[in-house]
Amino acid sequence: MKMVERTVLKDLYSHKNLKENLSVPKLVERILERNEARLSESGAVRATTGTYTGRSPKDKFIVKDEVCEKYIDWGSVNQPIEEKYFDNLYQKVVDYLKNKEELYSFKGFAGADKKYRLPIQVFNEYAWHNLFSRQLFITPTEEELENHQSEFTVISAPNFKADPAVDGTNSETFIIVSFKKRVILIGGTEYAGEIKKSIFSVMNYLLPQQDILSMHCSANVGQEGDVALFFGLSGTGKTTLSADPYRRLIGDDEHGWGPNGVFNIEGGCYAKCINLSEEKEPQIFNAIRFGSVLENVILDDETRVPDYDDTSLTENTRAAYSLENIDNIIKPSVAGHPNAIIFLTADASGTLPPISKLSKEQAMYHFLSGYTSKLAGTERGVTEPQATFSACFGSPFLPLAPSKYAEMLGEKIDQYNANVFLVNTGWTGGSYGVGNRMKLSYTRAMVHSALEGELNNVETVQDEIFGLEIPLHIPGVPDEVLIPKQTWSDKEAYDHTAKDLALKFHNNFTKFTQASDEIKLAGPLYKG
Repeated sequence: MKMVERTVLKDLYSHKNLKENLSVPKLVERILERNEARLSESGAVRATTGTYTGRSPKDKFIVKDEVCEKYIDWGSVNQPIEEKYFDNLYQKVVDYLKNKEELYSFKGFAGADKKYRLPIQVFNEYAWHNLFSRQLFITPTEEELENHQSEFTVISAPNFKADPAVDGTNSETFIIVSFKKRVILIGGTEYAGEIKKSIFSVMNYLLPQQDILSMHCSANVGQEGDVALFFGLSGTGKTTLSADPYRRLIGDDEHGWGPNGVFNIEGGCYAKCINLSEEKEPQIFNAIRFGSVLENVILDDETRVPDYDDTSLTENTRAAYSLENIDNIIKPSVAGHPNAIIFLTADASGTLPPISKLSKEQAMYHFLSGYTSKLAGTERGVTEPQATFSACFGSPFLPLAPSKYAEMLGEKIDQYNANVFLVNTGWTGGSYGVGNRMKLSYTRAMVHSALEGELNNVETVQDEIFGLEIPLHIPGVPDEVLIPKQTWSDKEAYDHTAKDLALKFHNNFTKFTQASDEIKLAGPLYKG
């Protein structure tokens, strides 16, 4: 980092009341003393995030400068902002924070593989955001902390609001990354997920430059050392399905895949907890205890017991907790090369098969397509499922062109002979509003069969609209559930809805002009 940037940050380093790397108990004390959150029955702190209960993608920018200009895939996802606006906001945010009564700092790492990890520092206006940062990133040992030299800094000031007319933003809220100054500015939003995802976006820029595939996926490892990846956007089941009592968790959301295998980028989990129950998701339920952070979860006024079914604030209720809160984790969070790759989609149309095995070309097609439905609450303004195509199942967090990540994935599938499956955790028996969400027990049974290799040589039937190979029999799953059309009472409505989705796939894929003919032909058979 250049001296001019260190000069600006000096005001934060020298803050009169800077709380650096406080322990979890001390942070919890400060949170409660400052009335930032309430203590739940389990010992977790519960905070609310006000207006912003999900990410705000329209308020996210990357500074367009000589360092990154030729590498970034500029557009509606990676919105450019001029350096002069960043510099002005940078100074204003630092001036704002240096006058706060207290300021919180966390020094840690992103990346469990020490060869590729990124030393980071997070400055927080709120103590509960600092606890969130401590749970989600990798906490250093005392020795590592003594020698820690931050290479990227997050500055989070939720109560500082931008003036769009002056600051070049779209609203009072801003999430701005400067790769030149190696600083992320966050303001105008209390949603803690912006802190986590901004560092993920940075890793998605830095890791491919080191020939490491960065991935929006969860990962776990079986008793025989077999590794599985679960790709998918928020709400598709990454965290839920990777939390398996028979497999050790590597991580629930962000990973790198390099020459030595897979490694977690984070040190914790950020689980959706809508309708959470101990019966259905025991690992996640029991991980929420002292030191964890609950976001926008309703508590009983007297008992302080969380009501995970209450969506009065948002459907995007969240729990942040350390990986250490889960019994069967792999430590450190590194493992070998994947044997199986699962693409998760929450199809609101109810027409995609609950599971299908993909050829190499189909895998590349569906990875680039990244089809799913945005679920309520994950982004500002989303109140019911909306069909969307998010390249590489993580477009909002990818600074580089999707083709870069797809090429790297294709090379690794070939190199390590990984089996790839498309799993629909969305609707069955009809579209959203008519059908029902796929039973979690069915999805678990299907995924289990895929990971155990039981689907490698089973009898399949090709879906006549999507061209996907569907297994005819899977233990624990009724045969009729496997064929989407059989679950619909109105077959004509199914055909119409499925064909409409197929055309959406084709229309979306026209933007991938550099894809090979083999990959282009691996999409739905129905072309209108």
